[in-house]
Amino acid sequence: MKTPISILLADDHQLLIDGIKAILSDEDQFVIAGEAHNGKEVLDFLKTDTPDVLIMDINMPEMDGIETLKVLQGENKDLKIIILSSYDDIRLIKEVLKMGVDSYLTKSSAAENILNAVNAVIKGKKYFDEDVQAQMIKAFPGVDSSKNKRKRSREGVMPISLTNREIDVLRLIAQEYSSREIGEQLFLSSNTVETHRKNLIKKLNVKNSIGLVKYAIQYDLV
Repeated sequence: MKTPISILLADDHQLLIDGIKAILSDEDQFVIAGEAHNGKEVLDFLKTDTPDVLIMDINMPEMDGIETLKVLQGENKDLKIIILSSYDDIRLIKEVLKMGVDSYLTKSSAAENILNAVNAVIKGKKYFDEDVQAQMIKAFPGVDSSKNKRKRSREGVMPISLTNREIDVLRLIAQEYSSREIGEQLFLSSNTVETHRKNLIKKLNVKNSIGLVKYAIQYDLV
């Protein structure tokens, strides 16, 4: 992992920026690359600098976080984006995740969530605090049970090791969700879901999706 990790902070409240800086400054592997107070300042900064991580609010003057994300879509592909917002509305969360956001935290998050989020996104992982996870579970009630089902499967006799993501995809395939629907629940593209499907067919040595369903039922994933 690259060190130090450079971070751009974007929020229209200087007090919040100072608070985040205080949290991050305790960790040697983080360095604050700069500050911005609206989306325009973010875009101006990115014209000349290339931070590893952007921690950004949604509600900012002149150009808000959503408009900024629209501009960033397809560009700055190596930039990891963490949203730190007062809003925990699931529609907003889904919208920004589709726009390439790597992590979503509420401003009521504990300080450790900010540290955990930065460390996670740098490794290519998604990260959500408990408030956001709760909203996701309400929107997709089937997702919550997957944790226990993963545990049961792994403690049982499932002979082939699957990743958490593969288990999630397999479980939803067994519940007859389409690739598009699976993508919406897991915040993946349909192409990524199809790739998981093909890999699962090969990994589990079955012929088709029906074989995946049988496997999921056999090992109590549904």
